Amino acid sequence: MRKVLFLLGHLSDNDVEWLIDNGLRTEVPGGTVLITTDLPLDTLYLLLSGTLEVHLPGGDGKKSVALGAGEIIGEISLLDSRRPTASVAAANDCIVLSLPHEILQEKLREDSDFAARFYHALAVFLAHRIRNTYARLGFDDGREMDEDEDYEDELSPEVLDNLHLAGSRFDHVLRKLLTS
Repeated sequence: MRKVLFLLGHLSDNDVEWLIDNGLRTEVPGGTVLITTDLPLDTLYLLLSGTLEVHLPGGDGKKSVALGAGEIIGEISLLDSRRPTASVAAANDCIVLSLPHEILQEKLREDSDFAARFYHALAVFLAHRIRNTYARLGFDDGREMDEDEDYEDELSPEVLDNLHLAGSRFDHVLRKLLTS
């Protein structure tokens, strides 16, 4: 599931407008590297169009994962000042909303309501990611499906409640930033 749906489902309409007003619509030519492994990262990116490729070190070479519109990149570096462990490059021409960490961190310090919603959204997303990772690594016991159980890629009721709202907000972001 696209990270933006977790984020926008927890933010208010005013929060979304703040992101639009304080972010920079950036055209990224194919082949451009946005994030380099082990180099400091000071920007949060929201992919509006195009495809980004995440290059993960490991094994006999590098593994890569494709990201589409609605993905957020750089959220871990916002939370944790350590350097990125993966590189991210534009697989084709992309448009992103770039939000410098400095501007976002200032907003988080000054607006406790925004901070609560923003950090809650990241926590819900990261919890979802951890549960999926555990399931993929085989930390389940192979039981039959049970309606009272949570399964890999199953969304919590909290996320489902906000899904339509998040989708509408993302459409609003796209209309404002891709048609301007």
